[in-house]
Amino acid sequence: MADAQSPTPKSDPNADPGPRPEFRGAARAIMIAGTVAAVILSIYQLFNFRIAGVVLIEGRYLYLLGGIFLALAFVAFRINGRKGGPVPFYDWILVAVAAGCTGYYAWTAEQSLEGGWEFAPPEAAVWVSLAYYVLILDATRRAGGLAIFCFVLFFSLYPTFADMVPGPVSGWPLPFWDTVPYHMISSESSFGIPMRAFGSLVIGFILFGAVLQRTGGGQFFNDLALSLVGRYRGGAAKVAIFASGFMGSMSGSVISNVLTTGAVSIPAMKKTGFSNRYAAATEACASTGGVLMPPIMGATAFVMASFLARPYIEIAIAAAIPSLLYYFGLFAQIDAYSARRGLKGLPRSEVPRVRATMADGWPYIAVFAVLIVLMVALRQETRAPFYAVAILLVINQLKRRFRFGAKGFGDMLVAVGMALAELTAVLLGIGMIVGAFSATGLAGTLVNDLVFIAGDNVLVLLIMGAVTAFIFGMGMTVTACYIFLAIVLAPALEKAGLNQLAVHLFILYWGMVSYITPPVALGAFAGATMAGASPIRTAFEAMKLGGVIYIAPFFFVLNPALVAEAPAWEVLVVLVTALIGVWFISTAIQGYVSFLGPLEGLAGAAMRLVLFAAGLFFAAPANEVIGIGHLGLSAIGLALALPPLIYAWSAGKRAAGTADET
Repeated sequence: MADAQSPTPKSDPNADPGPRPEFRGAARAIMIAGTVAAVILSIYQLFNFRIAGVVLIEGRYLYLLGGIFLALAFVAFRINGRKGGPVPFYDWILVAVAAGCTGYYAWTAEQSLEGGWEFAPPEAAVWVSLAYYVLILDATRRAGGLAIFCFVLFFSLYPTFADMVPGPVSGWPLPFWDTVPYHMISSESSFGIPMRAFGSLVIGFILFGAVLQRTGGGQFFNDLALSLVGRYRGGAAKVAIFASGFMGSMSGSVISNVLTTGAVSIPAMKKTGFSNRYAAATEACASTGGVLMPPIMGATAFVMASFLARPYIEIAIAAAIPSLLYYFGLFAQIDAYSARRGLKGLPRSEVPRVRATMADGWPYIAVFAVLIVLMVALRQETRAPFYAVAILLVINQLKRRFRFGAKGFGDMLVAVGMALAELTAVLLGIGMIVGAFSATGLAGTLVNDLVFIAGDNVLVLLIMGAVTAFIFGMGMTVTACYIFLAIVLAPALEKAGLNQLAVHLFILYWGMVSYITPPVALGAFAGATMAGASPIRTAFEAMKLGGVIYIAPFFFVLNPALVAEAPAWEVLVVLVTALIGVWFISTAIQGYVSFLGPLEGLAGAAMRLVLFAAGLFFAAPANEVIGIGHLGLSAIGLALALPPLIYAWSAGKRAAGTADET
């Protein structure tokens, strides 16, 4: 009888995924109109339409796009940072000022480009720049929080005192009245790389992710995960891996992912025997990994593509193997944990059938197939998500269960506008950090100083980089942290001889670590709140579960084959050995070898250490210094692994014999 009252993990298409900000009247109308205008503007630009011969130069396009969402940020966020609610009169004034400044920049875009206004602006442009600068700072504070606001404020003003800063971080100074126009008008600052990535790639994929979730795609992939692994031991937690990973890839936000998918997955895990702490930690780890998982990877991967001037599909392919290693490690730990505690899967009545799920949801897989073909075969990265959105909207009208009415369609547009306004507010602020380093020439000198401090030791430089990324990740969004470190740290690591793409993924991974690592651990704390568990104990459990995230970046940054930057045969060999290594590491952490038996007691503890070392040898890159190749390291790993595996097998046989006797 109790089970009948328990929350079911099946998703309800009509269920409320959580509290949503309320918009009524003029605020709702402005959010919808602004979002529609921005999407139409993007389509016009990215599809190269030429109506009446009108051609938008890139600067004018970015001013219009950024200005629309900057204005919407003051509709979406209140002065205290809360989302939604009635819009007070002073926020409507800010909306109007943002629109006016945007109009000025868009109107004068060509003139400012030809006249070099970023260095010699007319007086009117200076005053408009000051107003826009203040608006961006306030929008960044509202959308990103106080920590990122202070960070952006400090670095945006850094050029005004760059010559007074000692040693490695000194630079060329600029007066305040030159600094502010530079940030607003230069193509190296607020409207530089982050906004270019937003205008060309991010907006389409954010739109695609939002439409996919609201047209039934989110439910389909959750039900598919349920049907595939729900009935196996620890099935509820394994479903959370797939569902949260997929949803996190679309949203790019760890916290929102925990709060939405966790509302279903955490009760389901608790119902099948997982402790509150473990359920929350599993959801936090799964949601964190989603931002690192192709095909969408939130917004950061698109910014990375712009930084590296490489097609986004190359970034996605490179990220696929590290993401696979992370989720495989998480899956292996959950399986070992479930086996050690004798946990069961979900009841058959709560698990949808694979055939029925596929029959109902195959159009969503077809949409992804179209998306991948457009991106990989036809190289239509900027246009592909818009085609996919059009297909999804057609599917939505054909499937009665998810069909939009006028209100539902409006709700979707409001949600998209909220997401894009929030992201734009942060990107415009973070862009000023890029501009500050560009204006002062600090980026180039800092690289040499970091390499000098590390003494040309690559491992020391990597450890410095990991610690730096972890610290900055505690107070910044994923995208903001990545942009900052891509300017400051990545060139130093590249100068040390490391693969460029692997370096940028290394930074991204270590920027994510703070979501499951104390003292901040925002993802773990959010999950703990939902599960009714101790936040700090949940964070330490999440560290244990997500242990691979601390190790894998060192493997792939030292071995480019793990980011597909090598011949196919080498990538395959390294992937297989890395998966074996991650399995050994995961089972050593949990103290149970799946399908064999436990590693318990004092001898078992010693065997866990040996098995952990064996995993490191399997997954570690070849070391030219000691003259051992990758297969040689794997052979050492195999020799180390055999005793713990035999020990676990013997313990499992003894346990099985004892169970038979009883």
